[in-house]
Amino acid sequence: MLITVDPAARASLADQVATQVRIAVARGDLASGDRLPSARDLAASIDVNMHTVLRAYARLQEDGLIELRRGRGATVLRSGNASFDRLRDLVGELRDQADALGVPLDELFTMLKGAR
Repeated sequence: MLITVDPAARASLADQVATQVRIAVARGDLASGDRLPSARDLAASIDVNMHTVLRAYARLQEDGLIELRRGRGATVLRSGNASFDRLRDLVGELRDQADALGVPLDELFTMLKGAR
């Protein structure tokens, strides 16, 4: 599993880590029962403080996505291929709608980045 962070991004480093784990689970790159790297190992590999990774893991645990056990590390509890497939379908539909309205792809991307 490849995780990268951008210190200049608006999202916190912990949020970036948590989001990338969520995406990996949604894509099926991580399945139920898979173990995540230890907080210490992941922190060293992406050059962040170990507590940043622990915050990300805590958020994922609160969401019920992973389980944290002392001495055993972090384990994925559920996978989400169907959710990612549905999201991919929705993105395709959105792009089709944008094409039909004559909205260029770069403008659609700008709209998506600003949407909340």
